[in-house]
Amino acid sequence: MKKILWLFILLFPFYVFAYSEYIIPGGDTLGIEVNSKGVMIVGFYKVNGELINQDFKVGDKILKVNDVEVDGTKELVDLIDEYMKDSKVTVTYIRNEKEYKSDLVLSLYNGSYRTGLYVKGNVLGIGTLSYIDPETGIYGVLGHALNISSTNQQVEIKSGYSYEANVTSFTRSVDGNPGSKNADIDKNEVFGTIEKNSNYGIFGKIDNEQKKEKMKVGKLDEVNLGEAYIYTTNTNNEIEKYEINILEINKKNNEKNLYFEIVDKNLLNMSGGIVQGMSGSPIIQDDKIIGAVTRVLVDDVDKGYGISIVTMLEEGDKILAE
Repeated sequence: MKKILWLFILLFPFYVFAYSEYIIPGGDTLGIEVNSKGVMIVGFYKVNGELINQDFKVGDKILKVNDVEVDGTKELVDLIDEYMKDSKVTVTYIRNEKEYKSDLVLSLYNGSYRTGLYVKGNVLGIGTLSYIDPETGIYGVLGHALNISSTNQQVEIKSGYSYEANVTSFTRSVDGNPGSKNADIDKNEVFGTIEKNSNYGIFGKIDNEQKKEKMKVGKLDEVNLGEAYIYTTNTNNEIEKYEINILEINKKNNEKNLYFEIVDKNLLNMSGGIVQGMSGSPIIQDDKIIGAVTRVLVDDVDKGYGISIVTMLEEGDKILAE
């Protein structure tokens, strides 16, 4: 009898990063709308004076009703109405990445059945464009994950789009209470698709070709302490260049590569410091795009962190392989 030697090859994702050496820096404020897989429980309310369905928790994600997939809040209501029997339906949900099945109890109130659950199926907000790769059409926003604010859980994207947005005002940041950039989102002006949500930003493909000025990509080894700039939109809805000071460079952290402070008086007067909605603003040094703003120090709002632009570019390129 011949002996047969079986050779097993371990397969791992293999990516050939194709990002361009010259990319288009962002700074534009974009509206972001994504539909998640299923609907997430974000709170509870009383029905007939009592809380029901307390076996569920905030952050649980309902995926199915009687094994039929839930696409959004309207579908959840319709499916409950269709499959309800003896004032309950069976739902499939995820908690801590594990799947469970359980009965969802309905309570009659003023002629209609209530679940006692607040749920959210889509997310709408604003962020700042970090870059566009003109060769691949891939773009990146935020520089960090898109999370549900009430649960801080990362959104698993089913579909999504970004839109043009017009900045209307700033709610100023003060130490202990970061402010926000406020904008009107124009859903008639689609900027691109949203296809990926990761720890390093959200990524998609532009809807129309952009012919803006390109800038060389700067790797972390090329970054120096000291003077640099961020691009972000002001209250006139114009992309403006504002001076920052890079205080520390961290090559070991995947998400907090650059520690900086805002020194530009115009930006400080307008926003008070780093604000929500500024995440994704590209960081420029020596005419190279080196990173993007990601976080603010809550107790010292003129200081924050940035991520290496190379990390974002490599993450965005994975769209091509998926």
